[in-house]
Amino acid sequence: MSTSHVLLGLLAAGPRHGYELKRAHDERLPRARPLAFGQVYATLARLCRDGLVATAGQTREGGPDRTSYALTEDGRAALDHWLGTVEPPMPYVASTLFAKVVVALLVADVDQARVYLIAQRQAHTQRLRELTALKTAPGARLDEVVAADFAIAHLDADLRWLHTTLDRVADWHREVRT
Repeated sequence: MSTSHVLLGLLAAGPRHGYELKRAHDERLPRARPLAFGQVYATLARLCRDGLVATAGQTREGGPDRTSYALTEDGRAALDHWLGTVEPPMPYVASTLFAKVVVALLVADVDQARVYLIAQRQAHTQRLRELTALKTAPGARLDEVVAADFAIAHLDADLRWLHTTLDRVADWHREVRT
């Protein structure tokens, strides 16, 4: 995820200070890893340095000064360019799940590898149920539903892969161990 571009997108609605940006990020991307305040402010500093955002004033509301930031024309152009660029499909398998299965086959026997795969399948199935309940709950917000759909599609793909791998684990184990 490009934190810089997400912050630019959040600033497209108008000036905001760092705390508002963090809160908006965490609300609008509910299944993403929450941003740390330090990450927000470090990213804003880089965006200012690069001329993509500019300070838009300061306020003090019963606490420390809060600097608001606004999107510049260059920032809007950078955001539009990013939004118009198609994300290439990942060329490599970069998944901890995949790496663990391969390592389990390297260091464990077939039964241990199966036990790991079955436990992982159960964890994925439980998470799938949780996300389905979340997205079908009364009053679910659209951003929560969209995020849940994205996670569900990925979990479903992982579950299909786990199922197929369980069917192949003995053959794969023999191949990997030779």
